[in-house]
Amino acid sequence: MIFLTYWFVAFAAVFFFLYWLIQAPSFRTWLLLGACLVFHYHFAGPAGVAPIILLGTLTYICGRIGGPVATTIGIAASALGLLTYKYLIFLAELGIGLALPDLGQRAATEIRDWLPLAPPLAISFFVFEFVHYLIEVRRGQPAIRSPISFTLFAVFWPSLVAGPIKRYRQFLPALERGLTIATSGDVVTGALRVAVGLCKKFVADYLTQVITFWQDYFEIMSLGSRWLLLAAIALRILFDFSGYSDMAIGFGRMMGIRLPENFRWPYLATSPIDFWHRWHISLSTWIRDYIYIPLGGGRHGIVRKGINGMTAFALCGLWHGAGWNFALWGIYHGIGVVVSTAIERALGRWHFAEAHVAIRGVATVAGWAATLLFVMFGWLLFFYPVSRAIDMARMLLWL
Repeated sequence: MIFLTYWFVAFAAVFFFLYWLIQAPSFRTWLLLGACLVFHYHFAGPAGVAPIILLGTLTYICGRIGGPVATTIGIAASALGLLTYKYLIFLAELGIGLALPDLGQRAATEIRDWLPLAPPLAISFFVFEFVHYLIEVRRGQPAIRSPISFTLFAVFWPSLVAGPIKRYRQFLPALERGLTIATSGDVVTGALRVAVGLCKKFVADYLTQVITFWQDYFEIMSLGSRWLLLAAIALRILFDFSGYSDMAIGFGRMMGIRLPENFRWPYLATSPIDFWHRWHISLSTWIRDYIYIPLGGGRHGIVRKGINGMTAFALCGLWHGAGWNFALWGIYHGIGVVVSTAIERALGRWHFAEAHVAIRGVATVAGWAATLLFVMFGWLLFFYPVSRAIDMARMLLWL
């Protein structure tokens, strides 16, 4: 984990000492800029930094030019970069698999040898933020004029690796505030948030060891042990991902800079819709604003709404990784949201909100339990090949 290396501890100690010692906004600006560049170069290396410099420079220039042509060029370049580095092998394997199905796994292996591309560090986060920026500029929002401000938005080191995905119109005022005023309250609040994130990450790392050992014995485990392992898988990803977010938000807050919340107790959700209002919020809102709504959202009838929703969720799944299991995980959640929406509409027609408080309480608990089980089974698709995930689900249900 990046935030637990000896290099990072030394980096953070020097950075925060200087940041708090010298409170002049101009000094803090240059200090933060240098720290962001050093952080990115150290963990990404020259091969990882070069593509981001190219995409970032093009995005900045296209944003300054403005207009539909320039912004479209910038958006297309970012999307092409993401496709090339993260999905080219997956798409090539898919194409050859369809054309020459008899080659099977041998063709897939050879393709990986032909295309030895390693994605730059956090390429998905960079591209989503660049695309968001250019879309907003095309919609008439002001572009970032200062190259320094744009660079800080692009490579702000706390959120660089695992988000949250930032919106520039919220980030830049928060950045200006933090460079000018970082109170002791910000430092304490941020440090506590970092500590919470670290605790989550330690738990996640322990659960990873447990899961790695016991998953190979899934077939011969008792039914109760299988369910315990499923619970460990669900807790592991929550603690791992939300722990990263907590630390990013905490480090930003220690500078007086507030980043958006990314998780709000997602395992307390009472429906799949509610879950996506709580889980990886910066991603789910990005998918909603820049994929689902531009596709038409729910404005063209229920069939078109379903297609748009499934497309958005499939892309949300693929954002996490280039594989069929990720795409199916996204579609799985899309189906859950569609079913949840239909149930809520039906209950609404029956004046469910006016039902007795005891009935509403039972329904809420039932909705929470059903949602938690739905999400937990979904993690099997997220972490394992499709056939393996289906087999594990059958064994959990004793089928």
